[in-house]
Amino acid sequence: MNHSDRLAAFVALGQRLRHLSADELTTLASRARNTNNWFDEPNVTAAVRGVAQLLAEDTLRTWAGRYAPEPAQPRRVGVVMAGNIPLVGFHDLLCVLLSGHHLLAKPSADDKVLMTWIAQELTTLEPRFAERIAFVERLNEADAFIATGSNNTARYFEYYFGKKPNLIRRSRTSLAILTGEETPDTLAALGRDIFQYYGLGCRNVSKLYVPAGYSFTPLLDALEPWHTVLQHNRYQNNYDYNKSLLLVNRVPHFDNGFLLVTEGGALVSAISVLHYGTYSSEVDLMDQLTDVAEQIQCIVSDEGRYAGSFAFGQAQSPKVTDYADGTDTMAFMAEIG
Repeated sequence: MNHSDRLAAFVALGQRLRHLSADELTTLASRARNTNNWFDEPNVTAAVRGVAQLLAEDTLRTWAGRYAPEPAQPRRVGVVMAGNIPLVGFHDLLCVLLSGHHLLAKPSADDKVLMTWIAQELTTLEPRFAERIAFVERLNEADAFIATGSNNTARYFEYYFGKKPNLIRRSRTSLAILTGEETPDTLAALGRDIFQYYGLGCRNVSKLYVPAGYSFTPLLDALEPWHTVLQHNRYQNNYDYNKSLLLVNRVPHFDNGFLLVTEGGALVSAISVLHYGTYSSEVDLMDQLTDVAEQIQCIVSDEGRYAGSFAFGQAQSPKVTDYADGTDTMAFMAEIG
């Protein structure tokens, strides 16, 4: 199976995903939610549509054309996949297989249903992939590793995988920059960056940077359509718990009934909580962002006005070139082969 065959199979997979029926998506989401009840139908549907977007033919061919079509020697690449949001491990699957290597996948228990399903869809379209994909519990046979986890598990990965080529990712999160000049519509778009996948992804906004004296009323009002997150019992439980903590500890905060906003230095916030920090000038803002750059996955701003940022509402719509931790996975595939 050459590069053209592999590329054609992924293009076909994208077409298959774009044409899944409502009944198929409902059934798939039901199976996924039986294992992980954060994976409800809207979020599974969003993830499937996102993968389909990654596999648009013109985009995929342009991206793949930047790299060598075949490895000098195919390797067995062990991939420890995260499971915080649906199909989060798909991009690594794509990179390993499209570059001509063999995948030894260790999916998270939280996302095993979806990852095995999409691999089965791919092998149905191109049966020769069956001999290149294995779902395993141990990665002893791997020649190289990709692992995604927390800062604590990253140290574990470095210890066990350090003797072979490896790409190890740590915890990251995302930020939003507000100026106070945003319209209600643009603030409403920011809601998707905050609430999509219930805030569980590294591309979800967990902290705001706002000018000193910023009024949160327009933002909290604009986010009102997202009050439906309370329909999920685990989100509701997190909201109730975190609200109690803030009240008992007398921590100043804003509350619109489903989101708690409080000033804090931490970049990562709990589910249902959004942190914020203030800046006094553009220079001050850039200095603060520089200090935390290694911990950031992406930044959103109104119409992407800041260099390197996404427009509000686009954090969860990464392109195929938007690599986790900013490290080019396909370049790593080329190095090991």
